Amino acid sequence: MAEIAAALVKELRDQTGAPMMDCKRALQETNGDMEGAVRVLREKGVAGAAKRAERETPEGKVGYRLAEDGKRGTMVAVGGETEPVSNNDEFLAFAKKVLEAVERSGPGAEKDLEDERAQLAGKLGENIAVAGAARFEAVDGGRVAAYAHPPRNKIGVLLQLRGGSDELARKVAMHIAAMRPEWIGRDDVPAEDVERERQIFGATDEVQSKPEQAREKIVEGMLNKRFFGASVLIDQDWIHDSSKKVGQALAEEGAEVLEFERFELSA
Repeated sequence: MAEIAAALVKELRDQTGAPMMDCKRALQETNGDMEGAVRVLREKGVAGAAKRAERETPEGKVGYRLAEDGKRGTMVAVGGETEPVSNNDEFLAFAKKVLEAVERSGPGAEKDLEDERAQLAGKLGENIAVAGAARFEAVDGGRVAAYAHPPRNKIGVLLQLRGGSDELARKVAMHIAAMRPEWIGRDDVPAEDVERERQIFGATDEVQSKPEQAREKIVEGMLNKRFFGASVLIDQDWIHDSSKKVGQALAEEGAEVLEFERFELSA
């Protein structure tokens, strides 16, 4: 097999955007002929990967796998550019392979599939991207649950709950999918974020038009309703019963959320 100079491999990489190992193999196959190597890469569908990688991947699938005993759960989001490609058998097979890799070895394992991802992107003519990967291990009596929003499965939630029931865990995951909380409780919110929101609310005409002695109380009310109520899980209105907050629904079943991850494929 011909020995290929690293500079030649880099030149082909810069010209085609194909992965380094694919460039090296193409050059070896053509005994260092650059034009021939470009043709080989085009035939294999890996040339042009760099340009494709700049394109958004608003379509795709979020998939998950749960252990039967609820002690482990894995979720990945694999994106593509169009809905037909996201339903393509080869795309779905690759997404399954990513899920299995992350389930086996944890987040980061998807990087071992980079060459395969690039080759598939070239073959399908679209950017293919792993948009998210998570694996939870149950701790201290927790249970892992998951939810992917049908029918297109572009939004998914992986959740660990202590206490409650399997049904409650699924309902909480559905709630998170719909309401997009950023934090579980107020203690999880960085102090600088709270102060920033307090300053923003305090500077609004809505507050400045009120008597000075009333402004602090008004700002705190706005923080509670518009910031914590929108971004903190336990302060959100429960989608399954709007007369309750999520925190109340959890407390009624003696449950607490330990962690969650939410993935969404969108433009």
